Amino acid sequence: MEFTAKQIADMIGGRVEGNENAAINSFAKIEEGKPGAISFLSNPKYTHYLYETQSSVVLINEDVELEQPVAATLIRVKNAYESVAKLLQLYESMKPRKTGIEPQAYISEKATIGKDCYIGAFAYIGDGAVIGDGTQIYPHTVIGEGVKIGEKSTIFPNVTIYQGCQLGKNVTIHAGSVIGADGFGFAPNANGYDKIPQIGIVVIEDDVEIGANTCVDRSTMGQTIIRKGVKLDNLIQVAHNCEIGENTVMSAQVGMAGSTKIGSWCMVGGQAGFSGHIHVADKTFVGAQCGVISDTKGDGEKLIGSPAMDTKVFFKAKALYAKLPEMYRQIAALQRELDELKKK
Repeated sequence: MEFTAKQIADMIGGRVEGNENAAINSFAKIEEGKPGAISFLSNPKYTHYLYETQSSVVLINEDVELEQPVAATLIRVKNAYESVAKLLQLYESMKPRKTGIEPQAYISEKATIGKDCYIGAFAYIGDGAVIGDGTQIYPHTVIGEGVKIGEKSTIFPNVTIYQGCQLGKNVTIHAGSVIGADGFGFAPNANGYDKIPQIGIVVIEDDVEIGANTCVDRSTMGQTIIRKGVKLDNLIQVAHNCEIGENTVMSAQVGMAGSTKIGSWCMVGGQAGFSGHIHVADKTFVGAQCGVISDTKGDGEKLIGSPAMDTKVFFKAKALYAKLPEMYRQIAALQRELDELKKK
């Protein structure tokens, strides 16, 4: 597929500076630009590449001021990062979706498969499963009994979705993820632990994307819920009876203990951890490696550290922490002086 700079500008509401007929057929990072590619500049640290890139077209923000001539054709937009995301989405949507059932797949006679679906080799579709129109199930994926998956979803290879779980429309689950495994429920007794049966399900609403090797456990009773628009990175653990609010995003290796409730539009950094039975308010920012052990205040609170605290308090405490060795020496010296005075 090939487009001109003018066609691209029309798609994203941009303004062309240079050759509006410049043709592009691929994407490239600005530092790795090549003829026929489109790049973008959103981080000021990469501005110097603008003057040397070989890309034919570069998306830049409206307020970027040029300090020297640029060989590439420019498309000025309000937000270059958002604009390139839209272009990538458009490019992805133009790729043909796979359809058809490969002969090595197993599909129960009691399952319902929608129109234009793709079922890959060695995939397993259990009794009572319902697969929506246009959904793609890649090889070696297991769809358990009674699972419901909405239309135009994509389940990549080696995903396991346990019995009874429900997925909405346009859900993407990447390779190796497990949806609906038992929650970690055990009751101690004199001889060890009694397993508490986990009889609930996982509900994943529309437009959710879940990264590779992420696990979402089924609830003890009721539902573990991933709300509409949530984006989870790779290697995340969502425990039983948790709920993640709409449009919340989480980076890799986040861990949630049971019955944690995360609000809408939250941003969670990598390796953050949440104690069980707490509520995190809407629009809370949780920094990387943060340990959240109690309910949060809301109002766009920004947390960092373990245990979690307000960022301003954390950095003040961090500054004092660096001074502790010197403070210790001063206190020790004062103690020695005090002891000498007492002797006299």
